[in-house]
Amino acid sequence: MEGSFKEKLERGDTLIGTILSLPSPEIAEILSEMGFDWLFVDTEHGLLGPGSVQRILQATGSNCPVIVRVPAGDDISIKKVLDLGPAGVIIPHVNSAEDAHRIVRFCKYPPEGSRSVGISRAHGYGMRFQEYVDSANQKVAVILQIEHIRAVRNIESIVKVSGFDAIFVGPYDLSGSMGKIGEVTAPEVQREIEVVRTVCSNAGLALGIFGADAEAVKPFIDRGYTLIAVGIDTMFIARSAQQTLATLRG
Repeated sequence: MEGSFKEKLERGDTLIGTILSLPSPEIAEILSEMGFDWLFVDTEHGLLGPGSVQRILQATGSNCPVIVRVPAGDDISIKKVLDLGPAGVIIPHVNSAEDAHRIVRFCKYPPEGSRSVGISRAHGYGMRFQEYVDSANQKVAVILQIEHIRAVRNIESIVKVSGFDAIFVGPYDLSGSMGKIGEVTAPEVQREIEVVRTVCSNAGLALGIFGADAEAVKPFIDRGYTLIAVGIDTMFIARSAQQTLATLRG
């Protein structure tokens, strides 16, 4: 598939990635060589700070696009991550059109937004400053995460906000907001996820979701989801170890 991550997202290519939660450039480098279309670096729940994210970006290089979930949708969190130079950001807990407007503004340089100007890795440490600030608004993907029942109720107004590129469903937090934490396959939870899918499909907006394994995400790919995050680095390690021991111990 030719093109940047954002171009592939806009084109509707199916993009399969996995979550990185450990501050390990080596694990990131290994996974970037496996053929994933993107890597989801989690600074909301993982052990990763800005320094760790930068090392991961340096380790993966041009092997695989890295999208970083920021810890919160505030100005400081967003600009610190964007200045590291990822291909895009995922913003958690977007519950209203007002949230979406504010986040887009934080992600975009003026005149489209209010992102402040610094000089760091994204800008080639100053050597590619003008090139980056001239193109970042068009090239950096902005993905909003829908993971609360309030967000589902507001999804029609959220998708009307301009300036972001995709919606990403967080099924586990959504289930928790419905009093069914962890019950992501419960009919009630699946019905709300389907509401999001229908609205995004009608709006022509790219849609993503997380699943713990391949079997969990296959049905969503069949229903038109194109931004897929499957598994987590820690889960891959644990499952591989379990399978090896089970084989050896019978």
